[in-house]
Amino acid sequence: MKITVVGDSHKDFHGLKSIVEENLDADLFVHLGDGQYELIDVANLFPEKKFVFVKGNSDHGNIKEERVITAGGYKIFCAHGHTLDVHGGPDRILDMAIYHECKIALYAHTHLYKTDYISGVYVMNPGSISEPRGKNPPTYGIVEIADDKTIKMNIIEIQR
Repeated sequence: MKITVVGDSHKDFHGLKSIVEENLDADLFVHLGDGQYELIDVANLFPEKKFVFVKGNSDHGNIKEERVITAGGYKIFCAHGHTLDVHGGPDRILDMAIYHECKIALYAHTHLYKTDYISGVYVMNPGSISEPRGKNPPTYGIVEIADDKTIKMNIIEIQR
């Protein structure tokens, strides 16, 4: 199973659309917030694809800020992170993942990419596709869950 993970697209329709087009082999696309309008537009262009979205601090409406999904036989905790103090580190994200018995935790909000393995949980922040911080390039993430249930996480730099 291949999961494409993006966050903080901040109205970058063309960037998000390009990521989907480059990853048409993905089984699932997860958007971690701050990009609801372009996600709606892109998802409408690819109705055969599955998209999951959580609400970020720049999004509006009645959208969940946290979700637990199941993919590849594992539970995955998804949050933008603004309500979980991710600028102070991933501790609260990790606590929520463990509480919900998730093997993977995905978050955004900091615009800084990161992958880690902490206390038995694979943790990823895919960075930002439109407004990266820390002199980093625009990035997104790929989570792959193999048939033998091994998990790989990769950060992909966007060439512009």
